Amino acid sequence: MSSRLYLYGIFPAPGPQDLHLEGLDKQPVHTEIVDNFTFLYSEAQQERYLASRRNLLGHEKVLEQAMEVGYRTLLPLQFGLVIDDWATVTKQLTAPYGQGLEKLFTKLDGQREVGVKVFWEADRELQLLLNENQSLREKRDSLEGRTLGMDEVVSIGQAIERAMEARKQAIIQTFREALNPLAIDRVENDTLTESMIYNAAYLIPWETEPDFSRHVETLDHQFDSRLKIRYNNFTAPFNFAQLDRLE
Repeated sequence: MSSRLYLYGIFPAPGPQDLHLEGLDKQPVHTEIVDNFTFLYSEAQQERYLASRRNLLGHEKVLEQAMEVGYRTLLPLQFGLVIDDWATVTKQLTAPYGQGLEKLFTKLDGQREVGVKVFWEADRELQLLLNENQSLREKRDSLEGRTLGMDEVVSIGQAIERAMEARKQAIIQTFREALNPLAIDRVENDTLTESMIYNAAYLIPWETEPDFSRHVETLDHQFDSRLKIRYNNFTAPFNFAQLDRLE
């Protein structure tokens, strides 16, 4: 019985021939050319791979190591993709979507994905807001020491909420104005925690990453360490290797 195969990503043919990488379950990673696309794979040791931190990091590590040794034009595949044979790949992927894959390769050629996540301390930002806004501070202080009607409580709460949202959007806009012009494409993803206020991926030319990094550092200094910025300058282009994003 033939082995099942776990797929990591796709290169333009001919792609790498001898990577010497270790994949999931410590299996050696190989390449296979199918319909002029080169697939990165290893033999699957499990029927189904759980999306554990270990497995997810293992999947990403294979892709990043391939890119690090010079094979930068890479379409990462979704985690957990296991096939029985290469005919399945032709039928379900390369035959119906071959032209789209070629367009993605063209888009990603010479480009890299970087990510920026921005976090704030809501309590600290609220205090700064009140320090800067005397009218709002007086309204908030009026809550103390007397009985308020429900309408009044709601009104003050909504005023503070609106001001905090405006404060958040002003920060986000500052990041957009500084970083968007440096990218050929961007994706703004959902925030993952209450403290995260911005989560974006940028597609930039490989050689311009140092300049992009300097802009991120400038933003960090601009906000005087009020914000926590997580900058990922090297990752497989998951956010941009999507057929439904092609125009």
